[in-house]
Amino acid sequence: MPGVQILDPCTGTGNFIVNLIQRVNGSTLEHKYTKDLFCNEIMLLPYYIASLNIEHAYYERTGEYKSFEGICFADTLNLEGQQMELFSERNTERMQREKAAQIMVVIGNPPYNVGQKNENENNKNRRYPIVDGRINKTYAKDSKATLTITLYDAYVKFFRWAVDRLQGRDGIICYVSNNSFIDQIAFDGMRKHLLQDFTQIYHLDLHGNVRRNPKLSGTVHNVFGIQVGVGITIAVRASQCSKRALYYHRVPEYWRKAEKLAFLAEKGSLRSIDWQELEPDSRYNWLTEHLHSEFATFLPMGTKEGKLSRTLEEGKTIFRLYSLGAFTGRDPVVYDFDYQTLAKRVEQFAEDYNAEVSRWLRAGHPKEIDNFVHYSKIKWSRNLKRDLQNQHYAQFEIGSIRKALYRPFSRKWLYYADIMVDELGMSDVFFPNSTSENENAIICVTGLGADYQTFFVANTTIDVKCGISGNSTMQCFPYYIYAEDGTNRRENITDWALAQFQVKHGSEVTKHDIFYYIYAMLHHPQYRGHYAENLKRELPRIPLLKERSAFRMCVRIGKQLMELHLNYEHAEEYPLKWVENRDVPVNWRVEKMRLTPTRDAVVVNEWLTLAGIPQECFQYRLGNRSALEWVIDQYQVSTDARSGITSDPNRDDDPQYIVRLVGRVVTVSVETVRLVEDLALAVSQADWMSEEVS
Repeated sequence: MPGVQILDPCTGTGNFIVNLIQRVNGSTLEHKYTKDLFCNEIMLLPYYIASLNIEHAYYERTGEYKSFEGICFADTLNLEGQQMELFSERNTERMQREKAAQIMVVIGNPPYNVGQKNENENNKNRRYPIVDGRINKTYAKDSKATLTITLYDAYVKFFRWAVDRLQGRDGIICYVSNNSFIDQIAFDGMRKHLLQDFTQIYHLDLHGNVRRNPKLSGTVHNVFGIQVGVGITIAVRASQCSKRALYYHRVPEYWRKAEKLAFLAEKGSLRSIDWQELEPDSRYNWLTEHLHSEFATFLPMGTKEGKLSRTLEEGKTIFRLYSLGAFTGRDPVVYDFDYQTLAKRVEQFAEDYNAEVSRWLRAGHPKEIDNFVHYSKIKWSRNLKRDLQNQHYAQFEIGSIRKALYRPFSRKWLYYADIMVDELGMSDVFFPNSTSENENAIICVTGLGADYQTFFVANTTIDVKCGISGNSTMQCFPYYIYAEDGTNRRENITDWALAQFQVKHGSEVTKHDIFYYIYAMLHHPQYRGHYAENLKRELPRIPLLKERSAFRMCVRIGKQLMELHLNYEHAEEYPLKWVENRDVPVNWRVEKMRLTPTRDAVVVNEWLTLAGIPQECFQYRLGNRSALEWVIDQYQVSTDARSGITSDPNRDDDPQYIVRLVGRVVTVSVETVRLVEDLALAVSQADWMSEEVS
C-alpha cells in the first residue's frame, strides 16, 4: 500500500487508519497488497476529490505522479445490480476489475442513517436485497432483541458487505463509523458474528453520543459534529494467528473535538495505544464492566421459550405470556382525552383511508405505493400501506374505544382496532372487557435497550412508549389472561414459578403473593441500581430471598405500592398551598403548566399556583422524569405539527380535574418514596440468593 492515503478533511481519521493498517502486521501488508488491488469506492460527489487526494498523496511520498485506476463511480452496496450501461466504458471496466479482484483491505467512513423517522416522510433509504438479506440471516437472526430495525442502518450494511467481500480470505476492515454496535442490545448478533469473522478486533471509542449524554455538545465534543457516538474499528482476520482477541480503548468522556484529533495525530499507530483486552460474556456483550453474572441465576419474568409453552407447567419462567403495549403508528389520530372528539376523528380517518383503498383499486393496483398515496390527510405507516395493498377496508365501531394509559398518570381514550392501530399487542387477552379492567392488573417494565428504567402497574391497555423517553418499549406482564370474549379467566404465573417460591418460603405462598413480591423488588433501590446494566440487556429476573420474613415484607409493601399506583385518581390530595392571583378572574383552564425554578411550586395558569411541592416527590421517577413531571408534560394543550390535530386535556364535565390530579400525584409520589425507603431498610441485598433455581 505504499503511496496510498485516505484523506478525511473533516477529522484526519483517514490518515490514522492507514497508519494503523500499515502497523497491524508489520511490513507484511506492504508487499501483500498493491495499489492496483486497493479500491476505495466513493459514491457520487466525492469521487473526483478522492481520486485527486490519493494521487497527490502518492506523489508526496514517492516524488512521481501516477494515475490511480482503482476508484469507481458506483453504489458500493449494489455492485451486483449496477446498470453498467449508465456509466462510461472506462468506469464500467474499473467496476468489473474491482469485482474480480481479490480485495483484502476495506477502508471507509460509511454513512450513518437508519432510515426515515416515519412513513409519511416518503423518504426511505434505498433497499439492498442482497446485503439486507445477509443481515437478516446473520446479525438479525442471532439477536435476542425484539426490535432490530437499527441493524439496517447504512453503516451496518457496509460492515456486512465488507465481511462478505473478503470472501473468506485473510484481510482487514477499517471503518470510522457510528459506534452504537459496541453496546446496544439490538447489535448482539452483529457482535457475535464479528467475533467469529475476525481473529483480532480493535475499537477506539471516540464517543460523543449527545443523545445518551445531554451534557455533551455535538459541535464541541463530537469529531464529526453530529449527535451519535463515533468510533474507529480495525477488524483483522489472520488465519495463522492462534489467539483471538478483542481490544478496546475509550478517550475521556468530556474531551473536545480538538483534543480527540490531537490524540489521533499523536498516537498514529495501534501500538501506541493502551488497549484494554475485553472478555465478552455468553450473551456477546463486549462491555461487561457493570454487568453481574449472578443476575442470570434469578427467576426470569418472561422468556420467548415460555411464550411457546402450552401449559403453565412448561417453561421455566414466572409469567407464561407477556406482550408489548399498543403501538398505534398514529397517536394523534387514535388517542384523545375526549371520547366524542376521538370518535368523530377516527370515523373521518376511516373514511379518508377507505377512499384511498378505492382510488388504488381504480388505478389498477399500482406497485409504487409510496408515491401513490396522499399524505395530507392520512398518517401512513408500513402496516397501513400493507392493509391498503391487501384491500382491507376500515370499519368504524364505537365499541372499539377503550380507556388506556398513554403515559404515566395520564389516561386517554384509545380507538383500539386493527388497521387503525399498527400493533395491537395482547390487550384483548389481558383486558377483553370492562370486567377484566376491574379484576386484572399488568406489571409494566421497560424492554431491552432502555436508557432509563420504568416500572409501574396498570389495569388498562397501555401505550408501547408509556413511561419511556428515548429507546425501547414497554412490556406488560398480566396476572390474569382471558379468552378474547372475556371468558376462561386463568392465572398467568406458572406453576413452576409457584413451586420455586413455595420450596423456599412455604406452601402458603400464593400466586398473588408472587405478583406483589415482584412489584416490590422492581422498586427496590439496590436491585435497580446494582443491576441497572443487566436490565438494559434483558427483561428483569427476580431473586429469591434467604429469609421468609423478608419475603413477607416484600409482599406487604409490594401490595401497598400496587394499590397506591392503580388507584392514583382516588388518592388524597397533598395539602398544597393555593396561591391565587386576584388580579385575574377565577380560571381552571390549563394551557401549559410549569415548575418554578426552585421546583417547589407548579404554575397552573395565570390565576393559580400550587405551592409547597415537597422535594422528595421528585425521587419517584419513571424513566428520566418524576411522576409529577409526567403529569405536567402530558396535561397541556398541544398541536401535532404534521396533522394539525390539537390535544386538549381540559374536561368540561370536571374543570378542576387537573388541579386535583397534581395534588394526588404528589401524594402518590411521597408515599411511594416512603414505602421504598421502608423496603430498602427491611430487605437488603444480603437477603438475596444467588444459587441456581431448580
